[in-house]
Amino acid sequence: MEPDAQSDAILVQQVQAGHQKSFDLLVAKYQRRIYRLVLRFIRDPAQAEDVAQETFLRAYRAIGQFRGDSQFYTWLYRIAVNTAKKAITDEMRDPTVPEGDAAGQDEETFSPTERLSNNETPESVLVSKEIVQTVNAAMESLPDDLRTAITLREIEGLSYEDIAEVMQCPIGTVRSRIFRAREAIAARLRPVIEHKGGKRW
Repeated sequence: MEPDAQSDAILVQQVQAGHQKSFDLLVAKYQRRIYRLVLRFIRDPAQAEDVAQETFLRAYRAIGQFRGDSQFYTWLYRIAVNTAKKAITDEMRDPTVPEGDAAGQDEETFSPTERLSNNETPESVLVSKEIVQTVNAAMESLPDDLRTAITLREIEGLSYEDIAEVMQCPIGTVRSRIFRAREAIAARLRPVIEHKGGKRW
């Protein structure tokens, strides 16, 4: 579902006028999307939840300075990306922070095979899972700028213009990053697909 920019603008104005409940509505609207975005950078679900909460806290503190020059959700996404990157930097300085367990994250990962059709075979399901795992591994291995761009485009469904706003770079740079990310993912997928060549899946 595309974010409703007009309703966001109204809610932001209400928050700026002192209505706390309007911000609660914005949190409810975007909390899952922000958590999912943060989880692309921070694989520990508990830590990702903390970073998502920190994102909204920072947004609330700064919302008085938001003038509507961009869409609210692109502004919020930019805060989320910056907060996640800061958390990663802080973790590098303090390696005692646990890495967490990857278990339980499947629902937040890229999964084009989430809904399986009735005529799928067990073999096709296994192949689909292998493809999804390969895509996820490929995305995790990407540099931050490529991973951010491809996540915002393919998972969050943002336009090139919105991604440029979130990442604060020219649209041409966004297109280049997405192209390079897709090429890297395709390179990881190619052996999997070729290995299954000739099989029905």
